[in-house]
Amino acid sequence: MQRKENKNSASLRVLSNTGILYAKVLITMGISLYSTRLVLDYLGESDFGIFNLIAGIVAMLLFINAAMATSVQRYLSFHKGTDNFEMQRKVFTNSWILHIVIGLIIVTLLIALSSILFNVFLNIPADRISSAKKVYCFMLMSVFFTIISVPFTAALNARENMFWVAIVLIIESILKLIIALSLSHFSQGERLIWYSLFTTGISICSFFMYALYCVNRYEECNIKTYKIDILLLKELSGYSGWIIAGTFAWTGRIQGMGVILNFFFGTLVNAAYGIAQQVAGMLGFFSASLLRAFDPQIMKSEGMNDRKRMLRLSMMECKFCFFLISFIAIPFIFEMPAILTFWLRNVPDNAVIFCQLILVSTMSNQLTIGIKTAIHSTGRIKLYQILDSIAIFLSVPIAYFLFKQGFPAYWAFLVIVCTDILAALFRLLVLRRITEFSILEFGKRVIIKEIIPISTSILTCWLITNHFVFDYRFIATTVFSIAVFSISIYFTGMCKDEREIIDKGIKGVLAKYWKR
Repeated sequence: MQRKENKNSASLRVLSNTGILYAKVLITMGISLYSTRLVLDYLGESDFGIFNLIAGIVAMLLFINAAMATSVQRYLSFHKGTDNFEMQRKVFTNSWILHIVIGLIIVTLLIALSSILFNVFLNIPADRISSAKKVYCFMLMSVFFTIISVPFTAALNARENMFWVAIVLIIESILKLIIALSLSHFSQGERLIWYSLFTTGISICSFFMYALYCVNRYEECNIKTYKIDILLLKELSGYSGWIIAGTFAWTGRIQGMGVILNFFFGTLVNAAYGIAQQVAGMLGFFSASLLRAFDPQIMKSEGMNDRKRMLRLSMMECKFCFFLISFIAIPFIFEMPAILTFWLRNVPDNAVIFCQLILVSTMSNQLTIGIKTAIHSTGRIKLYQILDSIAIFLSVPIAYFLFKQGFPAYWAFLVIVCTDILAALFRLLVLRRITEFSILEFGKRVIIKEIIPISTSILTCWLITNHFVFDYRFIATTVFSIAVFSISIYFTGMCKDEREIIDKGIKGVLAKYWKR
């Protein structure tokens, strides 16, 4: 009976955290969209393209940050499942040491590679080289503070404290908006440098907000007294090493594709690519936020040796994350020209098709996002990381070959969609190999259940965009699509047990806040 109550409590916590994170993402997304428009207006397409080419690696480090946090969170959540506080403390303190070392190594490598990047790979106008190098220096500082914040964000995730995560990220968005508004006070030639400096300052502030909160609230985050555990450090290093290798494949694809587009088409195409990456970054950020609600429970289940529950939660994560991303992605794909015009006013060439295809890529990646978490929870990630890295990075040489043959720029994103689907297939095969996971059950519980809701959303958007023309139609398209999609998800997109969890969760949340 107690175990059942614990599971109900866990399900309620997942739903509550998902609600908090969804609200946070909507707020930060709205602020970020407006901030990006201001930055594009004040910097201009060329400098905006340069910033995304040089400092875009900072945005990519959000993936590294999330991936490395998965490593620490896996061990913290796993040992919370075993109820071993001493191991939680050891994991945190040793991961803190490890990430300081990793941060120093990565920054050193980036410094060593700087001359090669600027002299060989980057196609930047001669009069902007000096500014670009300053941006690169600021980027290095952001890199370091982003990496050393990983153990603290992982501790928050393991503790399922989504409220403080939401607070920090909303503060970040507000600071970015203030920075964007302040650019008008600087001369055109200085705006790129000041924007980069202020953005670096946000990374430093975020680190201190996470660190001070964790050190003061959680006993396992005490960094004043620590003892190096060589065996644990070796285990963490091995696990983190595979995580970093896989994440560098993602970073290499995004940055490599930007360099290739810059090489063949120039910095103006990089402006469109930067807009697409802003959209992808916001949705990726959205996805990562939603994962924070599910991942701790999946990893705790593995720690409690409840693999059946772990696999069921991972399939729920695949479905729910796909649906929650599709809420926004499908109407945005149909209304992308109007949305970009409303957002940016002056829309760079290729931005519309780039953004549409990046949304398709993001949706395809969500189909198996929970399978990735399940693999990580087992600790057996070597084969997965190798296959996933190959599939993801394969898009870069393929795109280079296609561009050499004269294909247009948007083919880069078509290749990305195809390699994402390949990576998804690898995830399924690897999880089946290392656990008792059933691909047939996954098809029944996830893929088949998604067909009708997605079809109704697409049909709704198609009918509206093909039969009605009026100002701000994209708002109506989004609202009607979400309404139809939500109803279809509840009645046709969920399995019976998932619908029961949703019903109990909603009743629990209402009862909790009604009493207040």
